[in-house]
Amino acid sequence: MSLRLLCSIQFQTILLLLVVLLHVQTLAVFGISIGTSTYFGGNETDHQALLAFKTQITRDPENVFSSWNDSLHFCEWEGVTCGRKHRRVIVLDLQAKGLVGSLSPYIGNLSFIREIVLANNTIGGKIPDEVGNLFRLQALRLSNNSFEGEIPANLSHCSNLYHLDVGRNNLSGSIPMELAFLSKLEYLYVRKNNLKGEIPAFIGNLRSLQQLSVAFNFLGGHIPDALGQLRSLTFLGLAGNKLFGLIPPSLYNLSSITVFALYENELSGSLPTNLFLTLPNLQLFLISENQFIGSLPVSLSNASKLQYFEVDTNNFIGKFSVNFGGLKNLEHFLIGRNNFGSVDDDEMNFFQSLVNCSSLQKIDLGSNQFEGTLPNVLGNLSTQLTDFTISENLIFGDIPIGMGNLVNLTILEMAYNKFTGRIPDDISSLKKLQLLDLSDNKLSGRLPITLGNLSLLNKLFLDNNILQGTIPPNLSQNNLTGTIPKQLFAISMLSISLSLAQNFFVGSLPSEVGNLVHLSVLNLSENKLSGKIPSSLGFCTSLEYLYVEGNLFQGEIPTSLSSLSGIQVMDLSRNNFSSQIPNFLEKLSLKKLNLSFNDFQGEVPTKGVFANASAISVIENSRLCGGISKLMLSSCLTKKEKKRKWSLTLTIVISVALYKGILGEDGSIVAVKVLNLQRQGAFRSFISDVDFQRNDFKALVYEFMPNGSLEKWLHMDLETDTEQAKIQNLNVLQRTNIAIDCQVVHCDLKPSNILFDCDMTAHVGDFGLAKFLAELTIPKQSSSIGIRGTIGYTPPEYGLGSEVSTKGDVYSYGILLLEMITGKRPTDHMFEGGSNLHNYASMALPNCVMEIVDSKLLNNVDEVIDNHNFSPTNRKEECLISMVKVGVACSMELPQERWDIIKAISELHLVRDILLGSRS
Repeated sequence: MSLRLLCSIQFQTILLLLVVLLHVQTLAVFGISIGTSTYFGGNETDHQALLAFKTQITRDPENVFSSWNDSLHFCEWEGVTCGRKHRRVIVLDLQAKGLVGSLSPYIGNLSFIREIVLANNTIGGKIPDEVGNLFRLQALRLSNNSFEGEIPANLSHCSNLYHLDVGRNNLSGSIPMELAFLSKLEYLYVRKNNLKGEIPAFIGNLRSLQQLSVAFNFLGGHIPDALGQLRSLTFLGLAGNKLFGLIPPSLYNLSSITVFALYENELSGSLPTNLFLTLPNLQLFLISENQFIGSLPVSLSNASKLQYFEVDTNNFIGKFSVNFGGLKNLEHFLIGRNNFGSVDDDEMNFFQSLVNCSSLQKIDLGSNQFEGTLPNVLGNLSTQLTDFTISENLIFGDIPIGMGNLVNLTILEMAYNKFTGRIPDDISSLKKLQLLDLSDNKLSGRLPITLGNLSLLNKLFLDNNILQGTIPPNLSQNNLTGTIPKQLFAISMLSISLSLAQNFFVGSLPSEVGNLVHLSVLNLSENKLSGKIPSSLGFCTSLEYLYVEGNLFQGEIPTSLSSLSGIQVMDLSRNNFSSQIPNFLEKLSLKKLNLSFNDFQGEVPTKGVFANASAISVIENSRLCGGISKLMLSSCLTKKEKKRKWSLTLTIVISVALYKGILGEDGSIVAVKVLNLQRQGAFRSFISDVDFQRNDFKALVYEFMPNGSLEKWLHMDLETDTEQAKIQNLNVLQRTNIAIDCQVVHCDLKPSNILFDCDMTAHVGDFGLAKFLAELTIPKQSSSIGIRGTIGYTPPEYGLGSEVSTKGDVYSYGILLLEMITGKRPTDHMFEGGSNLHNYASMALPNCVMEIVDSKLLNNVDEVIDNHNFSPTNRKEECLISMVKVGVACSMELPQERWDIIKAISELHLVRDILLGSRS
């Protein structure tokens, strides 16, 4: 070889190397690293496409891309598979790697790729149109990501595509018509997106289709009859849409169907009697939550391959006479919330054949019309059974023994039937039980003590039976007595409700209550429990509702309750709690707090729930002070401040009966009533004092009420004072508030004794005849009472010489309430001749109340209720009827038939809640 030729070859080689190096350097400028091992061993287009894909992934928690570097050929990168012949990428499989980012459009340059599998990641953005360039693509699996936008129409160019899965994303738009060209498509999944429109009929032309799922979108319209052409179809998933109308008869001829899922739509019509003969391969038949009617097909007995039969929440009717003997594979049998049932004596006999279903896991017969007794075969059902529900039927008789054999049972619901007798002891053998509901039956006798051993139980409902003895949760309205057993609180998983309300439990609340760390509702109301609330209750950190009203609890609210950060309602009323109201209650998330009828003392907080007068109640706690002004409590003054205030000079301006006075230092205006000291009993009522001339001086000093009395507001002469009448009118909300404010032992309750301050808040004045509650129990107490009350407001028994009582005050209160509603005085001339205000109101209930209501009250009642976003017509009448009922119930002739004041005020609070919009 000549020297010239050798030099020429060397020169060309060097030149070629320079070109290569220059190209590599250029790629490096754009951030693409090219190693010699990758560049010389494979296709550069695929290499760059993969690197571009990598740059769009912003998070790689499993370090997938650690292998995507220059030290390895890209065919050896994790998730990448290449063909042996051409070393081109044929599979990209990075499913379930936790990847976050978007899909690069350069994916469209992987021209030899057959499968793209990126399911179960968090890849978002749009599916690139460039995917349509991949004419060799056979499978595109992008399910369970965050893709948005529409399904690319040019996927139709991927003519070899047989598997398309874009389910569980955020795709919108409709199903593209262009997909009709995918003649090889076998699997089409677009479930759980935001697709709209109808199911396109062209899908019926995809003759290779084996599985179709468009479930849980917003598709409407009818099911296309053309789907009946899909002879290879085994899976039909149309659930969770807005489909309506009848199921096309052609679908019942798809003999290869194994899964028929149409639940949660608006489909209607009946099922053909030979359904399970024409669909012999059915394994899952799911049509729950539709509007189907008629009876179930008798051919169900032939569905030998059936595993799930779910037709609950429809309108099916009739006797259930199916023989399940041949359904060995049946796992779910759900027919609840229909109208199954008949009056035949043998309608419960189908249970006998259910014994043969050895795979059975769930049975739901609830909310039907089944009537009769349960056969004694329940204990022979499949031991795989986990759920058994027959609530809300007409089943009577004893609960069959043998239930303890169902060792895997987690849910047992038999509520709202007519079961009698005792609860079988062997129920306590169901160690996996989490929910037991036997409420609203007629069960009696003692309960198995061993129920406390059900350690996984978190929901237990036994209320509204006639049980006796002492045993666990939700035993409200029974006859249980004695102390609460500590063993009850061993069920630490109890997470929903423990109700022992309206029984006769005594003694203290065991400290073991703190074991119920998952409890959300605790109801101990209306018992005779006493002692202190245990501090361990603070460990129940999931507690949201606490009801202990109507007991004998005492002491202070434990500071440990400050840990109840999620508490919403707390009712401690009608107990003997004392001490101060703890400030930590301000910081809790309380929406309702009832502390009424206790012995709390000191200053009421003003923040949190205490800032909303409609959310709290502190009535009948005589030693409380402060709080927000709407609570109308006295101000909190120290002893020194009180002495100083009442030692101020009192300037009195003489008038006819009441002296208007001014407190010297702060100029407060007061009303002063000077007592006649010659009157028997007046001297002993007050501490001695003297006037300026050193004569004995006794007076009642009231807060001055500038807005006058209720008498003036109710009975103004409309003819003589027309202009003032337009202003001076009390609406229905104001009258309700007045009624709530006037709950006091007074002995002479009437409109002239109810006065209004500058904020139109009602105060009861003139206690000349009043007694305190404590004094009513002291015999031979000297009294200033002569004539007890005022004619028309005085209860009938006082005229017969009966002693003053709270029942008498309730009568006066009822008459006052009826006067506020009707605008009629009890002494009105219309009530002569044996009639009275009580009878006048009583005869109007309930349909004629609007005819007796004060016309002034109706002038603006619509406006009051409209301001709270209610339909005024119904709400107006509802509120006024309730108020009249209270007035009538309080003013009954016989004292023992009258409501007590607590019940009356409670009912008026409900009326006010409606007016204020806090109760629908």
